[in-house]
Amino acid sequence: MKIIFAGTPVFARVALERLLAAGFQVPLVLTQPDRPAGRGMKLQASPVKQLAQEHGIAVAQPRSLRLDGKFPEDAAQAQAAIAAAQADAMVVAAYGLILPQWTLQAPRLGCLNIHASLLPRWRGAAPIHRAIEAGDAQTGVTIMQMDEGLDTGDMLLIEREPIRPDDTTASLHDRLADLGGRLIVEALEAAACGGLHATPQPAEGITYAHKIEKAEATIDWTLPAAVIERRVRAFDPFPGAVTACGGEAIKVWGSSLVAPTRQASPGEVLAVDDSGIVVATGDGALSLTALQRAGGKRLPVADFLRGFPLASGQRLG
Repeated sequence: MKIIFAGTPVFARVALERLLAAGFQVPLVLTQPDRPAGRGMKLQASPVKQLAQEHGIAVAQPRSLRLDGKFPEDAAQAQAAIAAAQADAMVVAAYGLILPQWTLQAPRLGCLNIHASLLPRWRGAAPIHRAIEAGDAQTGVTIMQMDEGLDTGDMLLIEREPIRPDDTTASLHDRLADLGGRLIVEALEAAACGGLHATPQPAEGITYAHKIEKAEATIDWTLPAAVIERRVRAFDPFPGAVTACGGEAIKVWGSSLVAPTRQASPGEVLAVDDSGIVVATGDGALSLTALQRAGGKRLPVADFLRGFPLASGQRLG
């Protein structure tokens, strides 16, 4: 089978690696335009583009695929490249562009999407973050036949993955990326022999995983400790939960639920030692166990306190 692959970040790169290892022909890769990154803000190719170049695969980086949109010349060039590839299917994983109808219909088998949730729960841009933030016990990967809606297409394959109590978005992302790579190979192999069956998504249980905004990272200490703890894990590695202390912005990378030792207003430091900085919340208390100053490194709390001493009674936020 010939496969066009559309994807951008590491999550997508893992799937492309699996497809190539399984022997699928990939004549064309679509990925986002190079973006400035790093301290020097130099243009950097996406992880998917880097892999495609390593394998000598043609790469297209349109700014849009809408022929009637802001960049019609980009869309027209992409349309010509897709037609020339004569692919059986297009695999889409965290691509970052909306696919118009002409794209969905271009390959013989249409476009298959690797989505990191148990659809219809967590349609949208940030399903891994939102599943952790919401306290879901499980998530998974759905291979979906794409249509023009937002993650509304029929389900082709689905597999569940438990969310562990200590999972961050980073750790869960890696397991789901591996799972997605395995499932898309299974889906295409089944499609090759006509054994892939589509199931409409349930009409109930629909939720939307809205894009993560940096403003969400600021810790609201009036919230329950359990909610804050989940957000710390959900926002690791991006954007990182942050709180103010002594005029500085401090990122919190690790925390655990503890029983408050006394009554205090939200944000007040209850106790400090090398095992954690205990902070009162709107309901319960949270022990902060890994922190980072601006421009510094993530540090265990004991190392952090050597350069940033705190005492009971101080206030965060």
